[in-house]
Amino acid sequence: MEKDIFDWQKEEDMLDVESFQGEKRKLIQPTSLQNPKLEKLKEALVYWINSTLKPEHIVVQSLEEDLYDGLVLHHLLSRLAGVHLPVEEMALTSAAQIRKLEVILEELDTRLDLKDSALIKWDVKLIHNKDLLATIHLLVAMVRCFQPDLDLPPNVKVEVVVVEVSKSGIKSNVQVEFLTEESNAAIDPLNNSEREDPIEALLKLDAHKVNTVKKAILHFVNQNMSTMGLQVVDMDKQFADGVILLLLIGQLEGFYVPLCDFNLTPVSHSEMLHNVTLALDLLNDTDLHVSTVDPQDIVSQDAAATLKVLYALFTKHKGKRERRDT
Repeated sequence: MEKDIFDWQKEEDMLDVESFQGEKRKLIQPTSLQNPKLEKLKEALVYWINSTLKPEHIVVQSLEEDLYDGLVLHHLLSRLAGVHLPVEEMALTSAAQIRKLEVILEELDTRLDLKDSALIKWDVKLIHNKDLLATIHLLVAMVRCFQPDLDLPPNVKVEVVVVEVSKSGIKSNVQVEFLTEESNAAIDPLNNSEREDPIEALLKLDAHKVNTVKKAILHFVNQNMSTMGLQVVDMDKQFADGVILLLLIGQLEGFYVPLCDFNLTPVSHSEMLHNVTLALDLLNDTDLHVSTVDPQDIVSQDAAATLKVLYALFTKHKGKRERRDT
């Protein structure tokens, strides 16, 4: 049993049994690390961090590797709560990083108002040791506290091995741990339609109803793009490179997107991804959040993702257009 538990870890990450005798340690099962829902949650959290810290020019690529030293958490706390702690900006040594984390987490735990200590599933040691489970729990709690309107993937759960080491040996058992709340569908099925993403709900309807909504959105898009001499025929394909999407956002929001900021004639995947990422960042800057949409989904011509973005623009600006036309 002991061998089965620890074989999957990298050699440099092997646990020192003596270092946590008498403690319990939770390890995410390798199979759960491949869970698409977990990947979606990680992507949503990375996108949220990068959107929040964009003015600071801080970019996070990995939750495991980029949060352990306290720099990102420090800036998040500053941006979200206006708190400026007396800690050094760059903590280079392990001891300095731990001291910095102690100050940050003490302030965060107070702000998160988790009176029941059982609800706190992170600590300085876990965060500094790049513990993914603890890091995600902390970030989800921060989202719920500081930006509760942000949609995170629901029902994300992982299997964890709970390991307890004592002088007599190692005890372990497998548990299921939730990272985000269960959806209301499991609690109150009648409430599900109120909370379900409108596009996800739309795509479950009959094909002719879906087409009716798509035609309305397409008409709205072409109304706004006609002054630029552009027309959209295929929503899935024509928005994949981000060009028309950027022009549409600029037209609707009333600002000009400099041509030097994006690729007007993208030919490579990376150029298209750059354009779409910029478009979603602009939407976020205008308080139109589509956090569940990944730029890659748009580039890959994912119909649902494209519809979500266009529907968000449609619902925000349709009334304005109608008032101008009357």
